[in-house]
Amino acid sequence: MSDQIPPTSRRQFLAMASSAALIAGAPWPARANVTPQETYEIAPSGAAVAKVRIYPALGISRVGGSAKWFYAPEVPGLPADPGEGGFKDGLEQIKKQVQRFRVYGFDADNRVIGEITGDGITWGVHLANTKAGWYGFNNPLDNGDLAPGLPSQKRNQYFVTDADREENLMIDGRRLDISGLNANPDGTDAAYAFEGTFWGGQPDAIQVGLGQLRTDDAGRLLVVPPDGVSNSPSGAAITSFADNNAWHDDWCDGPVTASVAIGDQVFEAEPAWVACVGPNFAPEIPPITTLYDVIQDMNVEQGWLQPPDLPLSFMKYIYPTFRRVALMEWVTQAANLRQGWLAIGDLGDPDYVARLADPDPANAEFRQQIFALFRDPYNLGADAYLEERLKIPYMLGDGVNYDGSPLQWFQFPKLQYAYLEAWASGAFFNDYDGQVAEDVTSEFDSFEDIPLDLQPGALTQAALEPCSGGAFHPGVELTYYLRLKEMYARNTNPEAEPFRIAHGDRPSLNQNLGRLLTPEIAFNGFDGTPPPLGPQMAGDLTRWMGLPWQCDAFSCQQVLMQQNYPTAVWWPALLPIDVLPEAYYTAGMDDTLSEAEREKFFANRVSWSRGVAGIGYHANGSYWDGITNMITLWQRMGFVVRMPSPNGDVFVEQGHADNMETRFRWTPDQGMLPN
Repeated sequence: MSDQIPPTSRRQFLAMASSAALIAGAPWPARANVTPQETYEIAPSGAAVAKVRIYPALGISRVGGSAKWFYAPEVPGLPADPGEGGFKDGLEQIKKQVQRFRVYGFDADNRVIGEITGDGITWGVHLANTKAGWYGFNNPLDNGDLAPGLPSQKRNQYFVTDADREENLMIDGRRLDISGLNANPDGTDAAYAFEGTFWGGQPDAIQVGLGQLRTDDAGRLLVVPPDGVSNSPSGAAITSFADNNAWHDDWCDGPVTASVAIGDQVFEAEPAWVACVGPNFAPEIPPITTLYDVIQDMNVEQGWLQPPDLPLSFMKYIYPTFRRVALMEWVTQAANLRQGWLAIGDLGDPDYVARLADPDPANAEFRQQIFALFRDPYNLGADAYLEERLKIPYMLGDGVNYDGSPLQWFQFPKLQYAYLEAWASGAFFNDYDGQVAEDVTSEFDSFEDIPLDLQPGALTQAALEPCSGGAFHPGVELTYYLRLKEMYARNTNPEAEPFRIAHGDRPSLNQNLGRLLTPEIAFNGFDGTPPPLGPQMAGDLTRWMGLPWQCDAFSCQQVLMQQNYPTAVWWPALLPIDVLPEAYYTAGMDDTLSEAEREKFFANRVSWSRGVAGIGYHANGSYWDGITNMITLWQRMGFVVRMPSPNGDVFVEQGHADNMETRFRWTPDQGMLPN
């Protein structure tokens, strides 16, 4: 089977696309989209609380150097609101994303009563960073013969004994408790600040902050992340994208617990987890597959949750994937120019989108042709590498180490692919209303608008949907272990809710699994030590990620493969590759320029990571320069956000510290103003 689309097929697809303007805003506005399968009946009035649970089950805070912060998303489908000034505090500091946790009460029949607020909640959180004491990353260990897991050695293995590794490499913020209303409101109370020691047995030991705790005016927990700082006390060189000895960063994670006093009873809540990870630099553009999609796929595969009934809602189950595909053009050139190699049609044309939403049998051939352009996760045979190469999305996968493996390319979770398959077969109903960004309204504009029976699941969905669901090499926020049943409380406790990480009880955060971490040891343990793919301790989730985190974020941009056009990319929805810079956008909005000149600016892209590898005649713009420089330059990077244009909304990189000066600036209230 050829890996190129035949010319006749290309002409057919191009004929289907309308002759829209060169630059058109996508008719794909953000929409509240609450789809948790773990819904609850609502308890009758006056029902007594029998159990309490924390939500989200897995929350995500994001580091930033600014003291300013914003809440993590709480309405699925809607991005975080960073407040005045956007996601940056000036050009040099990034605002923190703060995860808020809530407690809900349930009756004896597991019916939801409502959120529990007030000063009767005592929260407990334990955060740690154990990256330096973990094993290096080569590739995921769960892909079997298609991409065999490569054994890895310990980082910093010159610390030989467990005691030395505990003292020098475990940055343990310890457990902190907090309770009451508006506790630690300005973040200055040291009693609620996580701090640990790196290189503790050495003269140049470093104190590392891991964030802090606060509560809001209703007693909900706020986990404020650290600053995103990385450092080497010995001045060690950067030698790897993922495994750099004598370095630390401040990503961290750990369990979230709560004791809830109601009357004369105290309930121990079903616990949650929080991870403090890197920024999302394109927060209004969701990844093709989200971490929520990946975990939901595992839940359905295990029978812990049931898939939605057919026919599917187009807006709830099909629209999100096509929207993500459409918006990819704003963060990667491979998607912006894909019509030259993958004739999917004009996703910027509202009439075309309406045709995608049409379940009429007369439209079946069109839907099947479009469906064939998506990579098939079931096609894993000898010819799959070439058969599935030029398909959606053109992104690298878990098995990039193995040339010719089908896992060298990004793979959809089977449940997400099943939604597309149902769409192609016509097993869906059309609830697309044809709205565009300028007049869109959401079903739920705020969390309070979400019905009570959907609120608990919506919090977990909203927390995980902005996170990358692949490729896991190792990934953006967290990695492949989250698709494994062994990581979840439900694996051993049928009463536990899906999505909840299993909490471990090892005597030490340090986990010695021998000299090499192999797939067998990862799943079965070593010499009496429990397997790492199982119940978790503080620091266990983030330890698998790159050290320091900035190196992996920069190195995993795009990769020249055996075929160099189009250029394969990694995670453009969170770490953009090619962007429309603010200067080009401003020129495109300048009506003193000709229409042709304005279209040139709107159509062109620049490298998001420009300048990181160095500039000038002797910058030696090398890979190693780049991943080293990113450690200090990461906060200069821009954020991709939605902006208006004459032909509809576009996505523009703003806040890049190196954006060039322009003659004018565009303002939403006064139009074009001179600089």
